[in-house]
Amino acid sequence: MEQSGPRSAHGSAGARTPDIRTGVVRVPAQPTAADMDRGTGSERTRGGVPDGAVPGAGAGAVRGVTGPEAGGPARARGEHTHSEPPIPRPRVEGVRPVVQRSSVRGQILDALRTALVAGELAPGEVYSAPVLGERFGVSATPVREAMQQLALEGAVEVVPNRGFRVVERGTRELGELAEVRALIEVPVMLRLARTVPAGRWAELRPLAEATARAASSGCRATYAESDRAFHRAVLALSGNNQLVQIADDLHRRAQWPLVGGPVSRGRADLVADAAEHTALLDALIAEDLPVVQSLVREHFAGAS
Repeated sequence: MEQSGPRSAHGSAGARTPDIRTGVVRVPAQPTAADMDRGTGSERTRGGVPDGAVPGAGAGAVRGVTGPEAGGPARARGEHTHSEPPIPRPRVEGVRPVVQRSSVRGQILDALRTALVAGELAPGEVYSAPVLGERFGVSATPVREAMQQLALEGAVEVVPNRGFRVVERGTRELGELAEVRALIEVPVMLRLARTVPAGRWAELRPLAEATARAASSGCRATYAESDRAFHRAVLALSGNNQLVQIADDLHRRAQWPLVGGPVSRGRADLVADAAEHTALLDALIAEDLPVVQSLVREHFAGAS
C-alpha cells in the first residue's frame, strides 16, 4: 500500500481546528501566590469556574495566559496549526492520564512515543507543536522540546516553519536494525548463558510473563514497552550500562511504524514473539545451551 505524502500545513481561511475535547492530557491549574496568602493550596472555584481559569476559554486555559499557554487555538510564529491529522483517543477505557506540571516534558515525550508506536502519529505526516500542545492541554513549549528529542532519536525530522514530520521507514531499514541488534545482543546473550546462574534467570520470569500479557492485549504500544523491559533486564546482567543503552535505543527504533501503514506486526506476531521470551528463559534455567543459541538467533531473525 503506497503511503500518501505529508499533508500540507496550509489550509483554507475557514479551516476548523481539530476537536480536542476528548482524549486530552490536561495540566491542572496550580494555586497562585494570592491563594497561598489566603491560606489555601487547593483549587478554588468561583461560579463553577476554577480560580485561575478563564471563563469560556478552552480546557486547561489559565487566567493571564494567552495563545498556546491558554489551551485555545495555538498560533506560533512560522507554525501553521490547521489541516493536521487528528490523533485518536487513547484506547484504555476509563483512564484519562493527567500531566503533572513538574514533569510535563517527560510525560509528553512518553505520550508521543506511545502515539508513535501505536501508529497514531502517521509516517510522512507533519505535526506542529502548538496543535499537539492544544490536544494535550499544555503549551507548545514542552511539546516542541519533546519533539526535538524525538528528532535526535531519528523518529521525526524538523520541517522549518511548519513543525515535525514523522519519518517514513521501509522494510529494508527494519531489517538493517534487526541485523545490528543481533550483532550486538546475540554474542552477549550466549556469553551470559554460560556464566549466569539459573536462579538469576528465574528472577526474570515475571518480565517474560508481562510480555505475554501485553501481547495478548493486542496493544502494540504496551507490548513495545514490556518487550524492551525484558531485553534490558537480560542485557543488564552483563554489567555494561553503555551496551544496555545502545541496544535499547536500537530496539526502540525498530518498533516505529512502517510507511505502508500503522500496523507492522499483528497480534499473532506479538504473541509468538512473547512466547520466545518464555521459552528462552526455560532453556537458560535448564542450562540447555544448544536450545538457547537456536532461540536467540531465531528471535532476532523474526524481528525483521
